[in-house]
Amino acid sequence: MRHNTGYECGPPHAVRRLQRAWYRLRPGQWLLETECAHLAELLPDLFGYHVLQVGCLVDVDLLGSSRITHRVVLAGDTESVGVAVVPGVYALPDALPIAADSVDVVVLAHTLEFEADPHGVLREAERVLIPEGYVVILGFNPWSLWGLWRLVLARRARPPWCGHFLSLLRIKDWLALLGFDIVSQRSYFFRPPLRHVGVMQRLRFMETLGARAWPTCGGAYLVLARKRVATLTPIKPRWLAPRRLVPAGMPEASASQSHRETASP
Repeated sequence: MRHNTGYECGPPHAVRRLQRAWYRLRPGQWLLETECAHLAELLPDLFGYHVLQVGCLVDVDLLGSSRITHRVVLAGDTESVGVAVVPGVYALPDALPIAADSVDVVVLAHTLEFEADPHGVLREAERVLIPEGYVVILGFNPWSLWGLWRLVLARRARPPWCGHFLSLLRIKDWLALLGFDIVSQRSYFFRPPLRHVGVMQRLRFMETLGARAWPTCGGAYLVLARKRVATLTPIKPRWLAPRRLVPAGMPEASASQSHRETASP
């Protein structure tokens, strides 16, 4: 399922490099701080043996707050592997070299926006997760002030604005089709993506107001979903007809006829 975003971001390796650079500057820096805070609140409650981050668009350790000791980042290019804070492996997000039903938590931090097949990436996440495993998705919200900025700046072909912003409703629909249950969702950063420090400080009231008045219209969102356990439906046995002792097409003797033949000398 390939999605035409309507915009061109350029080669994937260049997109990842530019996206990491965007996170080092405002407003990307402020967004990253907000998202790290949300992950620090969420990840400690997710337990298991293996946590996997698919995609590496930032230079910080997004998995640092997890209590799971074995953490791996799968990056889409060798350059991203080099900047990964935790052990990094090169792999394509829609073709993970991971065994099925083996990972406890998968984190997709703004990975879907820059992949040609975001639904395929989610399918891979579902495949590698154990039953009752969790997927954490960070995404940009098209129905927000950030979405309006994207309409203006997308033609510059620079991330994140050239990415394909996926609505929260679409993400939830895809997760439902793949057998996930939504555990929680949150939207954040209701201010416009401005660089001016003074203006952004004066607009801090929008965070409280937005969370109350339009809670699903933040510039970005976080979704936590759990992989549903497939229940086995018992199948009633099909009772087979008794085998015939007489070849088909030959008349069978009735009970009275058999008795007479047996009684005759």
